[in-house]
Amino acid sequence: MRVLPAFSRGAVGAVAVAVGVVLTAVSGQYGYFGDELYFVAAGHHLDWGYADQPPLLPLIALLMDTIAPGSVAVLRIPATLAIVTAVVLAALLAREFGGARRAQLLAAGAVAVSPGFLATGHLLATSTLDPVAWIAVTYLLVRWVRTRSDGLLLAAGIVTAVGLQAKFLIVALWAVAIVAAWFCGPRELLRRRALWAGAGIAVLATIPTLVWQARNGWPQLEMGRVVAEESVYAGGMIGFLPLGFFASGLLVGSVLGVIGVVRLLRVPEHRFLGVTALGVALLFMVAGGRPYYIAGVLPLLWAAGAARVEQVRPAAWWRWTTTWPAYALTAGALLVVNVLPVQPASMHADQPLQIGNFQRDEIGWPAMVADVQAACRALPPDVARDAVVVTGDYWSYSAVQKFAPELPSFSFSRGAAWFGTPPEESGAVVFVGDPTAIIGAFRTGTWIGRLDNDERVANLAQGTPIYLLEGRRVPWAQLWESARRL
Repeated sequence: MRVLPAFSRGAVGAVAVAVGVVLTAVSGQYGYFGDELYFVAAGHHLDWGYADQPPLLPLIALLMDTIAPGSVAVLRIPATLAIVTAVVLAALLAREFGGARRAQLLAAGAVAVSPGFLATGHLLATSTLDPVAWIAVTYLLVRWVRTRSDGLLLAAGIVTAVGLQAKFLIVALWAVAIVAAWFCGPRELLRRRALWAGAGIAVLATIPTLVWQARNGWPQLEMGRVVAEESVYAGGMIGFLPLGFFASGLLVGSVLGVIGVVRLLRVPEHRFLGVTALGVALLFMVAGGRPYYIAGVLPLLWAAGAARVEQVRPAAWWRWTTTWPAYALTAGALLVVNVLPVQPASMHADQPLQIGNFQRDEIGWPAMVADVQAACRALPPDVARDAVVVTGDYWSYSAVQKFAPELPSFSFSRGAAWFGTPPEESGAVVFVGDPTAIIGAFRTGTWIGRLDNDERVANLAQGTPIYLLEGRRVPWAQLWESARRL
């Protein structure tokens, strides 16, 4: 068995701590991101599954919100820890490939300056936790290739079981890896009982979520089609690779990634991993996945590339991209493109309102909810008594749940549609959004205002209309079924 270089605990630890400090410093700079509000709301409707995700993120959000209600910084602690873990695992992967101190630092540094990892690490999201499970699985596979210790395969199954509670994407990693191992070797991997025992653990752990999906008509399958349609904001298949290039860390991550792929494909014992990385990227690109879906395989490529760079002197024309000045330049570029909220909120005042401008969607939610509260207070007392709030999008619903829990609020959007319907005895509806989906079920629909969540810095809810719907003629159960949408 090949002897590995020493693990550079001090140097790698310093990179990990630096990343943790930076993420912690900016975690409370603005406010909740829309999805974070939704995770908190979902946590307060805890279940074995949801229309758009497994149960882990809502559970974590509930725990953090219970520990420190209303603290965005505390809510994001698990996200910060996930990225710190990714930094360390990248260095450990480089070590498995024979990389000593420099290679381990190059791999750890690639994660530390990656726009994709830092942007998601700033937020509590499925896209933050899911890649860490991928990295851990690939680390265990690479280590198994070297040691043939079957306990590692069992551990990979346990990690997969946890990963499946955050997102189902890790199934794609295993599916492609198994096919790649069959064609490229080592086929011995597929004959190991520990591999299939680990698979059994993962399946057993996911049964409650699968039962929930089955009982609710498998909304996750429909959610996959919705994601594919929504991916047009990222340019669809055409924009998949360019955005993946950006998320990989510009020149640093891209160069290391290319070197890593070539290195994996050239080494017979690791070839199946290179094929897996390429296969996963192709699969998500064709299926209409989002570019960040491939984040989990990037540290594998960076680690393999870093080990190669350390062992073989790079060509002169790209040698500079694996030096610390290039890493510092990449880190500086992150400030220019506003990957992290290091600027005052007022700096976003003149930026356009558009999907993908994530930092603006951390601003203005309390003010937006205040407008909804004002609309409710303006109702005549006899109307207000039985009124409910219904929103056309799940972010607005989640914001109302968080900042105005006294208001009975509901939404037929996304996973929130499964959190319950308004009571049949309810009266008027203060509707936030486009009421087209339900206005036909009411005798009257009157425009009563709009959201103005901040005069200078607004999020995507800015300008959303508020309607008063009265005289419902259809039972809520029937109306909800026809209006519900992912």
